[in-house]
Amino acid sequence: MLDTMMRADWLDEAAIHATLAQAERPDPVRVREVLAKAAELGGLDAADVAVLAAVRDPEATEEMFAAAARVKEEIYGPRIVFFAPLYFSNICANECVYCAFRRSNHALERKVLTIDELKAETAALIDQGHKRVLLIGGEAFPKEGFRYLLDAIEAIYSVKRGRGEIRRINVNVAPLTTDEFRQLKAAHIGTYQLFQETYDRDVYANVHVDGRKADFDWRATAIDRAMEAGIDDVGLGVLYGLADWRFDTLALMQHIAHLEDRFGVGCHTISVPRMEPALGSDVASHPPHVVDDADFEKIVAILRLAVPYTGLIMSTRETPEMRRKTFALGVSQISGGSRTNPGGYATPVAEDAAQFERGDHRSLDEVVRDVAEGGRIPSFCTACYRMGRTGADFMDLAKPGLIREMCGPNAISSFAEYLIDYGSEETRALGDAAIAAEIAAMEPKTRHYSEVMMRKVRQGKRDVYR
Repeated sequence: MLDTMMRADWLDEAAIHATLAQAERPDPVRVREVLAKAAELGGLDAADVAVLAAVRDPEATEEMFAAAARVKEEIYGPRIVFFAPLYFSNICANECVYCAFRRSNHALERKVLTIDELKAETAALIDQGHKRVLLIGGEAFPKEGFRYLLDAIEAIYSVKRGRGEIRRINVNVAPLTTDEFRQLKAAHIGTYQLFQETYDRDVYANVHVDGRKADFDWRATAIDRAMEAGIDDVGLGVLYGLADWRFDTLALMQHIAHLEDRFGVGCHTISVPRMEPALGSDVASHPPHVVDDADFEKIVAILRLAVPYTGLIMSTRETPEMRRKTFALGVSQISGGSRTNPGGYATPVAEDAAQFERGDHRSLDEVVRDVAEGGRIPSFCTACYRMGRTGADFMDLAKPGLIREMCGPNAISSFAEYLIDYGSEETRALGDAAIAAEIAAMEPKTRHYSEVMMRKVRQGKRDVYR
């Protein structure tokens, strides 16, 4: 009964509008005060975020971008973590007007994967070199109900391909009850991820016209239930384009503040999907509140400054050029070689069953090579989940800067695994050069750990981490 009575009373829309109005025309002194505050790596409050959202001056914008780049480098270094979405179904009980999966879209070919098909998808992802997947599907479980999800997780973890395996499964599924979240936790997931899409209640009602997802509060309180159940790594997100991006970004900050107040830790990741065309949806092709490239880059930079220790995720909705730009603005996790239709990895055909149009159609190897060529380190590490460095424990290491001593060597060893086992000749050459440069730039103690771990990987040992 308690699950059905919760309300997102932490969301204060009037306060958001008032804060945005007060910051409408920030003076340069105030902007630089906010940027100086962000440089201290303590995060920003709603008023600060509103100031940055109102920045229009090109010089001030460049200062903001430079500040975001420094914060990202200070905390994450050159690491970019890789994952792949694994869609188990495109069957959905909801009527969300912007989504190809919506119930009434008869133009979409429907499919739910069997457990054997899930294993085939997993094998295909492992053969690409992936170690981490995001399990995702339409908001309607197959006939087995919630049990299907638990069986799917077990099946994915069971697949071994030579030296390869999926080491961590993150999950993005419909809001669950507290008891179901406990079972999900017991299945050894990594992060539970759920996007509110928009925090504007009126807009939300207009675009979610039927199905359980039409209940704003049931969705907005799902993260509370997940954390009550013991899942301490959670991911939030907004579908930018549905409502005013400034409003949704400040509402996102309210959500994070609520989690910090109630549970002592906010979200582990934030995703920044921007609305893209979807089969059979006019709304998706004509977003109600278009977010252009300039504003999208600002969103990424602002979030990096506002929540510096939170991972920022960029999907293949965006083009290679935009993804490349946002690495410097704060993005720390990306998907690669992605498909958004169930069965798309094992049988890569026309994506008539996909959720949305992708902007990046490159293979994983091509994306990895691009990242390495830019002087960054593609990471396939999942060590923190296995070592219990999640939730507040992760933040206790991240905030004093101790996490870099672990993440740097772990990123390099997992990247070396990829290069040896899966990388093309060209990618190996660029990757080896990126690794050598990064090790040379490390502090002596961290460099020692990296060199020891690299020797183990080259000698044939796998899953080397600390």
